[in-house]
Amino acid sequence: MSKFQTSIHEYLETLPLQTFNRLYQKPATCLAIFRLLPPLGKQIVMSSLYVDTPISVADMKLWFKGSSGLLKHKEAMQRLKALNIFSEERGNYTMNATFLEQFRNALTGGGDSQSFGLATSTPDKHHVDIAFLDDYATKQWEAILHFMVGTTEGRPPCKGVLNLLGRSGLMTGGSDSAHGDSMDARDFASQMARQDFGVPKITHKGFQFLLQDINTQVWAFLLQYLNMAESLNMDLVEVLTFFFQLGSLELGNDYSSETLTPTQTHLLEDLKAYGIVYQRKRGSRRFYPTRLATTLTSGTPVMLGSHTNATKLAAAAARKGEDEEEDDHGFIVLETNYRIYAYTDSPLQIAVLNLFVHLRDRFPNMVTGVITRDSIRRALSKGITAEQIITYLTAHAHAQMRKHTPILPLTVVDQIRLWEIEKNRLRPQASWLYSSFSRQQDFESTLEYASELGVVLWSNTKRRMVCISTEGHTPVGAYVRKLISRSKEPQGQQAQQQQQHQQHAASVAS
Repeated sequence: MSKFQTSIHEYLETLPLQTFNRLYQKPATCLAIFRLLPPLGKQIVMSSLYVDTPISVADMKLWFKGSSGLLKHKEAMQRLKALNIFSEERGNYTMNATFLEQFRNALTGGGDSQSFGLATSTPDKHHVDIAFLDDYATKQWEAILHFMVGTTEGRPPCKGVLNLLGRSGLMTGGSDSAHGDSMDARDFASQMARQDFGVPKITHKGFQFLLQDINTQVWAFLLQYLNMAESLNMDLVEVLTFFFQLGSLELGNDYSSETLTPTQTHLLEDLKAYGIVYQRKRGSRRFYPTRLATTLTSGTPVMLGSHTNATKLAAAAARKGEDEEEDDHGFIVLETNYRIYAYTDSPLQIAVLNLFVHLRDRFPNMVTGVITRDSIRRALSKGITAEQIITYLTAHAHAQMRKHTPILPLTVVDQIRLWEIEKNRLRPQASWLYSSFSRQQDFESTLEYASELGVVLWSNTKRRMVCISTEGHTPVGAYVRKLISRSKEPQGQQAQQQQQHQQHAASVAS
C-alpha cells in the first residue's frame, strides 16, 4: 500500500454500495458504524430514524444556524453519504432502507440477535476473568511491538503476524533491506521465520505506527488484514461483520464459536495471535473477547498492562497528593544538555527510546541516557525522521515539562533537525556511467541527446564521461550503439575501395 491506513472511516468510504447493503443486513454492524460516526452525524441519523418520508435538503438546513452550522452540516452529510447511510435525489435526503430497518432492530432488540454474538448456555469449566484477559492481550500485543523494536521480550510473533508486518511495510528484511519494500510478504515471513538473513528493521511507517494509540494500532492491523482477505479467499463482508460484532461484545463473557461461518472461524484463529480474542485451545466451542476487541468501536482509548491496574493508579494519586489533571502518561524529561530521564519500567518504552537515545543507566523505575549524533544517525538509517523523534518526545513529555513553552528545549530540537539535514546532504541514486568514448564528437553527440531527454545526472567533457539515470539508459544505450555502428561503416568502405584499387592495378599490369 502506498499509504498505511489507520482509520476505519477511510477504508469504509472506498467500499461499493453492494458491499454496504450486505453489511447493513446485520444490526450489530449498523450499530457499530453508528458508534464510529462523529457527534453531528449521530444526531442527524437519530433525528431522521423515525421519519418515514424523505427529508428535503432545505428543511434539514433549518436544523442548523449560521454559516458555521451549515458548514458542519455539509461535512457531516458528506460523511453519511460516503458511508451510504444517506443518498440525495431530487433535492431530498433518503436514508438507506436496509440500514434504517436493521438499525431500528439494533435499538429495539429485534431482528437477528445472533449478530451481537451468541452467549454460551453452559458455564465454562476453565472460566477466565477480566484480569487474565487483560494480561493475555497485553502479552500478545506487546510481543508484536517488542519484535518491531528489536527486543526479545515474550515469544516471537507467528508467521501470520510476520506476513502482516512485511505486507504493510512496517518492517523490512535486515541484509536485504534495500529490497524490503518490494519483497513478497510470504517471502518476508518465511525468511524471518527461518532467520536466514539479517535482523529485520523497523521502517519509517513502523515508527509512525508505534506513535499511535493502541486502538489505532489495532485498526491498522485489521485494515491490512482486510486488504489481504481476497488473497486468502475470504469473504470481505463476513470479515468486516465479525470485526464489528467483536466491538459489541461484553468483556469477561464467553461466546459460542459454533455459529461462526468457516471464514470467521479461520479469522478467529488469526485474531488470537494479536490478543484480540482468547480461546483456550484450537477448535474450542467458546471464545472470550479481550479489551482490544470490545473497544474497537467504542471510541475510548485502550489501556493495557500497568495502565489498567487501578490499584497502581490509586497509589500514584495518593503519592502525588495533588490534582490529577496532569498527564499520567508523560514520563520523559529532556534537558538542554541533551540528557534524558525516562521515568518508566516498561521494557517496550525503553526499547523505543533505545532507537534514538544512547542509554546509560537503568534503575528500577527510571532510565537515563543522552541524545547524541550517532544515536540520531542510527535512527535516521532505519527510516525514522527527525520530526517523528520530536513528536514522540513531545507526546510523552513529563507533566513538569508541559508547564513550559515550548515543551522541548529549542537547542535540542534544532540540533536533531540539523543532524538529519547533515545525513541527507548526499543521496544515492541508481545510474549508468558511459565512458571510454573513442571520439570526442561521439561523446558530445551522446551528451546532447541525453540532455534533450533530461536524463543527465553528471558529465565530464575533459574525461569523456557522462552519468545517465536508470530511466534514460535504454534510449541512450540504443543511441550509443548506433554511433558505434556508424563509426565502423567508413572503415569497411575504405577497405573495400582499397581492395578494388588493387584488383584494377593487377588487371592493368597484366
